[in-house]
Amino acid sequence: MRARHITRQLSSMAVTLLVLAQVGARAQNTAAAQVPDITGSWERIGSPLGPRGGGPGDRTMPPPAAQPPLKPQYLKEWQARVQAVRAADAKGEPLANNATACLPDGMPAMMAAVFPLEILQSRGQVTVIEEAYTQVRRILLDRPQKALDDVEPGFYGHSVGQWEGDTLVVDTIGVKENVRFQNVPHSAQMRIQERIHFVSPTVLWNEITIEDPVMLEKPWTVTYAYRRMPNYTLLEYICEDNREFAEQGFQKSTLGK
Repeated sequence: MRARHITRQLSSMAVTLLVLAQVGARAQNTAAAQVPDITGSWERIGSPLGPRGGGPGDRTMPPPAAQPPLKPQYLKEWQARVQAVRAADAKGEPLANNATACLPDGMPAMMAAVFPLEILQSRGQVTVIEEAYTQVRRILLDRPQKALDDVEPGFYGHSVGQWEGDTLVVDTIGVKENVRFQNVPHSAQMRIQERIHFVSPTVLWNEITIEDPVMLEKPWTVTYAYRRMPNYTLLEYICEDNREFAEQGFQKSTLGK
């Protein structure tokens, strides 16, 4: 009798475990089904080379960017640099920058690219490719972020992300200090948080928040919008012969032309 009782208990436990496994599998399938498809080519809305927004009533247009909340000792340096860049551009003699040195934009500047981006979703990774310089950025999914001391500083840093419903949440650390975004200085402690999500069937937003306890008074958020380019394939763009010129007040780079 005791043996039969134990057998029934084991059978009941097996059924319970099977049911739990099925529930878990259904939950995973449901979560996977909620992940949007962001694979494809994208162009930034409102960039000098991209499409313009539809005006003040266009809800796909992101809010205007705020001035970086730099601490006073760094704010004056940044303002002087911005004025120098504007004066040089007005003369048609742009100052040396990453483009003239054939260096990539790095993070987060590549996400503000005036050239198209390609996003590829694969198992455990989202890959972002910028047409200019064929820059490649890898976002590793569902992995813990490394300690800052364990990250070799680079142009793109170390990015990990996860899907929270329909939003891709990304954390990036380890960007080299000489990689600048909008000429804003940053320290080795800079951390970049992104929230990438659809605001319409064909428009993505990337809400980029930069934290830097050394340089910034508070977190700084800049939002960019991208429109899907269904029939576009990225072109090869190599920094072979880089020449700078100014056209209608906008600094552009021509490579190998």
